[in-house]
Amino acid sequence: MPAETTQTKESTRPALSRRFSVAPMMDWTDRHCRFFLRLLSRNTLLYTEMVTTGALLHGDRQRFLRHDESEHPLALQLGGSVPAELAAAARYAEEAGYDEVNLNVGCPSDRVQHNMIGACLMAHPALVADCVKAMGDAVSIPVTVKHRIGINGRDGYAELCDFVGQVREAGCRSFTVHARIAILEGLSPKENREVPPLRYDVAAQLKRDFPELEIILNGGIKTIDECREHLQTFDGVMLGREAYHNPYLLAQVDSELFGDDRAPISRAEALARLRPYIERHIAEGGAMHHVTRHVLGLAQGFPGARRFRQLLSVDVHKVADPLALLDQATELLVGH
Repeated sequence: MPAETTQTKESTRPALSRRFSVAPMMDWTDRHCRFFLRLLSRNTLLYTEMVTTGALLHGDRQRFLRHDESEHPLALQLGGSVPAELAAAARYAEEAGYDEVNLNVGCPSDRVQHNMIGACLMAHPALVADCVKAMGDAVSIPVTVKHRIGINGRDGYAELCDFVGQVREAGCRSFTVHARIAILEGLSPKENREVPPLRYDVAAQLKRDFPELEIILNGGIKTIDECREHLQTFDGVMLGREAYHNPYLLAQVDSELFGDDRAPISRAEALARLRPYIERHIAEGGAMHHVTRHVLGLAQGFPGARRFRQLLSVDVHKVADPLALLDQATELLVGH
């Protein structure tokens, strides 16, 4: 964990804004990914992968909470449904220096459903409200919720309003809405991101009916122009897979969405700045591909992209000096 005191951290951190954020994504938004994304954008709010309460209360807590100070503003997403356990996990998040703690009420996977985690909780708004209240009572950092617009069997707008209303009464003021329902049986998590139709109109109605709440839109957003359009209606936008597969999109965020007049970092400069981090990771016993698997989309859209990906995803496993490959890959980015 970072060595600085909480007071020092907070005094030097960028302000937390949910105007633009990158979604929590299992197996993707680990600490290496977040360090890289922060090189591209100073203002983007970053989220961890979902961490279960059991992992924090009974597992290797330091491993799950570890992050670099540069990752802020940074939110920890929790999975769980026992109020006391979520309260304890939220306290750990605050002690570790996270800027926000978020409750997952959107993941549709069978595995988490069996533990009463994720989208299945939309059928239990009173329980979610109890969880949010317990977390809010335990910490001073914001407690937020990420959820779907419904689940199969409970996908009416009145039920969505009931859910949001009960959770609002428990003290939550910021809701990130994945504008699809979740099908809790018969579809994989991947299919649940693609098959149920996007209903931005439902999310927009929610903002109209709850104008005092911060409503962040998630689902299917792919371009800065789309972000601008949605920000006419919503308080913020959250990108998921597009931010991962086309990460250089984040280099436009500070200037286009936050009014930052500093020149965006180039692709080559971003990879060059990542090099010392990779060196430290290797020195600690890690492998370069733990980090470079997250940068493969950096070359998307120009000649040399295939060679770039091969160097960092295939050749990296075959050489004694992986940093030399990193330098070759960086050269391919010069001028783009």
